[in-house]
Amino acid sequence: MALSKSAKYYRDNPEAREKKNKYNKIYQRRPDAVKKRVECNKFNRDNGTYGNGDNKDCSHGKNGSLRQEDQKTNRARGGGQRR
Repeated sequence: MALSKSAKYYRDNPEAREKKNKYNKIYQRRPDAVKKRVECNKFNRDNGTYGNGDNKDCSHGKNGSLRQEDQKTNRARGGGQRR
């Protein structure tokens, strides 16, 4: 599988990757990000899809509902654009 444009950019710009990783470490410690991650982990465990390699993710809907979705679809949408 070919690399995405952003993967190529961060591969070729280690300073930018370092800055991005530094920001992500801070962002992922935020209470709302931790809560969201915990909700998704529980949802995945309850549905038997946690860590089994089926390429399914927990996706948050606009109204806060959780649903199972392909990783590719969920992650391609980006963090701020929910359906």
